[in-house]
Amino acid sequence: MMTVQQIFDLAVKMGISADPRGEKGVKNYLAHVKKDFADMKPEEKKYFDDESLVNPYDDCRIHNGDKSAPVKRVLAGIDIGSAEILLASQLNERGKKIDLVIAHHPLGKGFADLHGVMDMAVEVYEQLGIPVHLAEKIMEERIKEVSRSVHPANHYKEVDMAKLLNVNLMNTHTVTDNLVNEYLMEFLKKKNPETIGEMMKALLEIPEYSEAKKRGFGPKIFAGSPKNRVGKFLMEMTGGTNPSNKVYEILSKAGISTIVGMHMKDDATTKANENHMNVVVAGHISSDSLGMNLFLDELEKKGMEVLTCGGLIRINRNKKNK
Repeated sequence: MMTVQQIFDLAVKMGISADPRGEKGVKNYLAHVKKDFADMKPEEKKYFDDESLVNPYDDCRIHNGDKSAPVKRVLAGIDIGSAEILLASQLNERGKKIDLVIAHHPLGKGFADLHGVMDMAVEVYEQLGIPVHLAEKIMEERIKEVSRSVHPANHYKEVDMAKLLNVNLMNTHTVTDNLVNEYLMEFLKKKNPETIGEMMKALLEIPEYSEAKKRGFGPKIFAGSPKNRVGKFLMEMTGGTNPSNKVYEILSKAGISTIVGMHMKDDATTKANENHMNVVVAGHISSDSLGMNLFLDELEKKGMEVLTCGGLIRINRNKKNK
């Protein structure tokens, strides 16, 4: 039987394995974090988060509970708010013990530090042939913008409630975003769609996207047309949140014809369209569900029961493979 800490460690391990920077890139990132910590003044170190020395994903955390507690049953959701924390408590009172609640989207310090994972995009862009100074400058501006946007939020509201109700709570944001990013890259490379229309049909072969279409939020073409050729595509499924709008001109010049993402704001779509790019939005909650499902399947393999809430479209690939 796994403990809360072992489950979180497994999540981070899976996230690193699927990280678009590669495991070497992640190790290099952690080495820089350790060096920065070593160089800090004593008054700075008291504010340093030791977790970041071993966990490269600032937006993924254990937020509450006994880390050594054994886990038989989890309650997992895309968005875990006060209602879902109360749901876990109610299920506990009714004899269906919830040993751990797993959120996808960040909570607590993970939400406050959401911008901390965004610099992974610099290495992704560099791999595409974009000069590193351009990638760094564009992401630096966007990281500061996201940091400012999340700063005034009430980050610990759900965490405080979990503490009062003795609910074990963690979240796996970039970790499971990495999983869906890797899964879709491999899937679309195998399918090798020639046109945007063929790419759309391919996405609907994935159960999460098929179910999302039934529910009214399936994959959509935000820019381009079904007859357009896919060309070279960039998977934009991880890295905290959307990048700067300024990146699309540079990506287009670097030979990227199509963006495949979870979501995209109108102003970003306009910029991509102005640079003659195709934009395929696979879907936000459906993509998050796919990433979460790949992780939850591993927990089931290890004997855990999985209950879902918070908008998660649960597709169990263990049953499909039997």
